[in-house]
Amino acid sequence: MVSLWGSKNGDDRQPEEDNANEEENRQPSRQSRETNERTRLLPPRNDGYLDPDDPAVSPYNLFSVRAVRYVNVLFLIISFLWWVLLLVSIFVSPPMMHSRGSGFFDFSFTTLTLGNLLIGLLFFSTPSRAMEISSLIIAGFLLLDMIIVLAVQRLRSEEGWVGIASVVWATAMALFNVMSDRVVAWGKKEEEERLTGRKETRRTLREWCAVFTATVILIVMIVITVLLTATLILRSRDASLKPPGDRYLVDGDKYKLHLACVGNITYDAHDKRQPTVLVEAGEYPFEDTMDDWIYNSYKNGTINRYCYYDRPGFAWSDNAPSPHSAGMTSDALSEALAKAGEEGPWVLVSAGVGSIYSRIFSSRHVRDVSGLFLIDGLHEDLLHRIGSPTRGFLLWARGIISPLGYDRLIGAIFKSRTREDRVYGKSAYQAGKFIKAKLQENLVANSLTKNEVSQARNIQTPNTPLVVISSGIEVRRDNEWGRKQEDLTKITDNLISWDVVQKAPHRVWLTIEGRALLEKRLGELVRAK
Repeated sequence: MVSLWGSKNGDDRQPEEDNANEEENRQPSRQSRETNERTRLLPPRNDGYLDPDDPAVSPYNLFSVRAVRYVNVLFLIISFLWWVLLLVSIFVSPPMMHSRGSGFFDFSFTTLTLGNLLIGLLFFSTPSRAMEISSLIIAGFLLLDMIIVLAVQRLRSEEGWVGIASVVWATAMALFNVMSDRVVAWGKKEEEERLTGRKETRRTLREWCAVFTATVILIVMIVITVLLTATLILRSRDASLKPPGDRYLVDGDKYKLHLACVGNITYDAHDKRQPTVLVEAGEYPFEDTMDDWIYNSYKNGTINRYCYYDRPGFAWSDNAPSPHSAGMTSDALSEALAKAGEEGPWVLVSAGVGSIYSRIFSSRHVRDVSGLFLIDGLHEDLLHRIGSPTRGFLLWARGIISPLGYDRLIGAIFKSRTREDRVYGKSAYQAGKFIKAKLQENLVANSLTKNEVSQARNIQTPNTPLVVISSGIEVRRDNEWGRKQEDLTKITDNLISWDVVQKAPHRVWLTIEGRALLEKRLGELVRAK
């Protein structure tokens, strides 16, 4: 019988047991509500829209935005492959890809394109007005560059189809960057209005940092583009400077070599043609170094006629395909002389590294050369000095930044540098063409060129009259240079004279004593039988 007030046998514990059972039954449902990787971070809104910070609110939801990103990646890959090809072509010219200019401008435009596309890809999901305006400014300057290259005949010829394609591609990619930024901004707005009910105007700290970083980088790229444009304007101005003499297509019409002759052909009493002096400049263009004293020798009657030319990449001559050795330059000179109708006999006058070129030319025209005149010439055993890897790397680095033209622009604006200064004068060494020529000289100096001049020494006829004039300063400063100068007096068996001008520098003609001696010895060599 159940007691009205409960039971002392434990029946009063029944409700407590029931409550415990209910707690155990509820436990699984509580566990099922524990958070995991699928749990929403933000609670759902009651109005049916997502929170603006929800990861699901993204422009990538739209196929058009994703497609633009895929196209950006494709263009980046194409630009990178083109960039690698242009980098290789600086050292070895692929077939059909040689341009008569330095090739550094092509490389610069493609590098700018890579940077543009990379910035667009890294900051693809954070479009901003600043980035759009910056990209538009870059596109505008690149469009101006494209117009300059296409409008100026000399630039169009030097850059060739490779340079034209590079600047056109750079312009197109800059405009593509503007378009992709607009598409992403549109997609972001569409998705925000569809999923959150309004356009989001706030930015996270991370987005602000991204916008700031991208804008700073694009401003730097704007400065680079402005410098490229200014340098192209200078180049178009320099292209209007007409060369003395003519430019002749050589090496299968790959490039043009500048050649000029001064004076008339004369004959002696026996109706024999008098020698023409053929001048080979040293480390810099002839027009800014040897022209004064050679012209003075012509005017005072020491010589009756002389010819000179610009090596590939110097002054008015185009750059040659890479690699390019001294022997190849000598062959190009032979071709230019033939096209100009010029014939020997020749008295070869050369200075510095130009002596290497003259000796090779002489060995290939032994019947036409009536004398060798070496002015502090470089010996073949010292070619390693201009062929060192460190020098080559520095030349390459200078060439890469040469399209910026900051030094040439400073010279033109603040130092009154003229077209003549930039083409063949005191600023000529700053030009990309000149740097490319020196880089080509460096790459093969201790290999191809050394082999060619060593062969030339064996081929050279021993009875060729020879004059050697050395710098006293260089001989005293460098004992090895002095020994090699003495060895140069032995390249033929017919040494007329060897003079060491004590107070003269490497450019012996810069001193009065040196110039007087040069004119005297040159007259003796021209009249030697």
